Amino acid sequence: MNPQTKKILRIHDLLLAEYGDRPWQPHDPVASLVNTILSQNTNDVNRDRAFEQLRERFPTWEAVRDARLEALIDAIRPAGLGPTKGPRIQEALRRIAAERGEISLDFLSDWGVGQARAWLSSIPGVGPKTAAIVLLFALGMPAFPVDTHAHRLSRRLGLIPERTSREQAHVLLEALVPPEIYYTFHLNLIAHGRAVCHARNPEHDRCVLRGECVYYQEHT
Repeated sequence: MNPQTKKILRIHDLLLAEYGDRPWQPHDPVASLVNTILSQNTNDVNRDRAFEQLRERFPTWEAVRDARLEALIDAIRPAGLGPTKGPRIQEALRRIAAERGEISLDFLSDWGVGQARAWLSSIPGVGPKTAAIVLLFALGMPAFPVDTHAHRLSRRLGLIPERTSREQAHVLLEALVPPEIYYTFHLNLIAHGRAVCHARNPEHDRCVLRGECVYYQEHT
């Protein structure tokens, strides 16, 4: 086994003891896609407010697709960047409907992860993180999303080189992390990033990963 994979498994065990296991539950993949587009460059609270407003004003995905752009932008205003995110959401929904005859991504569950990822990534505005979130969280497929927290922690822990981009990190971490722990490991990295390993002033004194952390060894 790769030494980095062994290290990941040790980290996984420490995070499990701290934050617990996370049993996977399926989600609507279209909702996951829209929610992830809304999450770009904003926090979870604002994303959730925008998603709730969107669903209140436009109860079906067809209604979202066909809405006046100004009304859609207003509905998702809490997430910020409405003039960018609104057109991206509508374009994605139009693309799905045009190619599949309905606004549903359930068909991806019948495909291999590579084919499904390529199809999602062909939608303008859908990058590696968005595609991986839809595949893992909504469909239970083996993809490893790299968000801000996963990217920061994986570099600080020395799992990937410090200068690794987020796009490169998807490839590296999918190869290193055992697929059977993708879901829980990803969520627990996020939990630890929010609670302890902050972008600024990480709380080393209460970090359960100190013994595995290159950043801690270099900065204390």
